Amino acid sequence: MLTLSILIFIKVHWIDVWDIVLVAILIYQFYYLIKGTVAINIFFGILLFYLLWLIIKVLNMQLFGSILSKFIDVGFIALLIVFQQEIRRFLLFIGTSDLFRNGKLSKGLFDFKWQVNNEQLLDINAIVKACKNMSESKTGAIIILTKNNDLKFYANTGDAIDAKVSVRIIESIFYKNSPLHDGAVIISNNKITGARCVLPVTEDSDFPAHLGMRHRAAVGITENTDAIALIVSEQTAEISFSKQGNLIHTLTPQRLRELLEKEFN
Repeated sequence: MLTLSILIFIKVHWIDVWDIVLVAILIYQFYYLIKGTVAINIFFGILLFYLLWLIIKVLNMQLFGSILSKFIDVGFIALLIVFQQEIRRFLLFIGTSDLFRNGKLSKGLFDFKWQVNNEQLLDINAIVKACKNMSESKTGAIIILTKNNDLKFYANTGDAIDAKVSVRIIESIFYKNSPLHDGAVIISNNKITGARCVLPVTEDSDFPAHLGMRHRAAVGITENTDAIALIVSEQTAEISFSKQGNLIHTLTPQRLRELLEKEFN
């Protein structure tokens, strides 16, 4: 009864409310940044580890608690090591984006996506036809199709484009004399958000030596995110499909359509 009375009469100041709100916003923005990447699994693992430590403290298990506390003491350093790429991406996003310009600060902080999801369905027909045409003309291409993560960080490494997906636009971007052909195209919500984008390449030592940088980049981006990568080889005219770091080679247009329909329908 005494404890209940103390809880009732605890004074909550406006600064305490702002403290809670800012921490909640920070956690949400960090979650949104790593959503759809392999780092989200590490994030939940660390969260469960911390909850276990709290339970051990409540149960007053001295030996187990002392062991876990040693890990907690160096937890901040461990977080910097584990999430170094995500932290770097977050800082670059803040430094290079227009978050603080044109009155977009409040939109960036409080856009919790409570509204109905109005994502447009991917125009699979246009993607398949463009890949088929580029294969026939031996035009090299790499197309990244986003899912949960819009890959804004990687889109910002190239030239911003806000165009609805179409066969002509995709082919014109990867035309060999186009200034945008050297790099990846990123498609999100059936819109081309970036061209000439720079992607991370895989560091797998067993990666086939005969495959070029487009295939390495496709595997690299799908290893770290939930995106889908499509590659058209300039040398062999083969169409390839990459998901979760795995490559499927020598796809026919019909097989490519089946794989995309499975992922996006």
